[in-house]
Amino acid sequence: MSHGPSNDYRDRVLAQQTVWAAGAYDAFSAKMIERAGFDAVMTSGFGVSASLLGMPDAELYTMTENAGVVRNVANAVKIPVIADMDTGYGNAINVMRSVREFESAGTSAIIMEDQMAPKRCPICVSGVETIGMEEAVKKIEAAVEARRNPNMLIIARTDVDTVPEAIRRAKAYVAAGADVIQPISNTFKDLDGLKTLRKETGVPLSLQILGWLERDLTPEQIASVAGMATFALVPLMTAAAALEKNLAQLARDKTSRNLPLERMDHHQFIDLIGFPEIEQLQLRFLEQA
Repeated sequence: MSHGPSNDYRDRVLAQQTVWAAGAYDAFSAKMIERAGFDAVMTSGFGVSASLLGMPDAELYTMTENAGVVRNVANAVKIPVIADMDTGYGNAINVMRSVREFESAGTSAIIMEDQMAPKRCPICVSGVETIGMEEAVKKIEAAVEARRNPNMLIIARTDVDTVPEAIRRAKAYVAAGADVIQPISNTFKDLDGLKTLRKETGVPLSLQILGWLERDLTPEQIASVAGMATFALVPLMTAAAALEKNLAQLARDKTSRNLPLERMDHHQFIDLIGFPEIEQLQLRFLEQA
């Protein structure tokens, strides 16, 4: 079980000793991310919407549905959990409740963006709308006030589509109390732009490693600006591709003998999911027939 915000995690991010994470869409994918050796896990709104609802990332789930997934993830792993909190699910007052719900779920950081609600996924569509900077600042101030544990990081994401405005907003968000800034990958086009953002705001960046960042940057270049770096969609897209290939073959052949991709061994899986521990607890606490 994740122990929630800690000094070590916060200090590492703010010192820009890059925390590497991958995007989870449920508790099981979070366990696999932890098992692989990542420093942290991020609950991806894109992935949660796909897994929970089978629907696109358009803020179609509710705050409580998202927080429920986050709670399950935090209960399944010991590494820090970073939660995608979308727009905060309303105005500044709604944000205060959202922050407290996600904090009580066991998160070490929350990400809140400055889009209009309901949000639209900027990697899926162009021309997303953002709220006014003044309103966005007030929402961050409200999040800071609502936070009970100062070790929980507040990551302010800006979805504006020009570099000068993104920098202007990012500086205002830091002044309002945001600990980390997250730009979207299709606003900043190169490493120099990210370095300028890092320098102007005075805080490390949180980067979602998508698009050109995934294709063009080395780990060392990412670490030169990022306190957090997350491969947000690799787990989801890996699972989707594997399921599509094996299930298509299975539907054609009506036998599992010709599957193109290897499956995990049954005994390996039950060890991974924790059956041995449950068996030990049953022996300790349940009457044996």
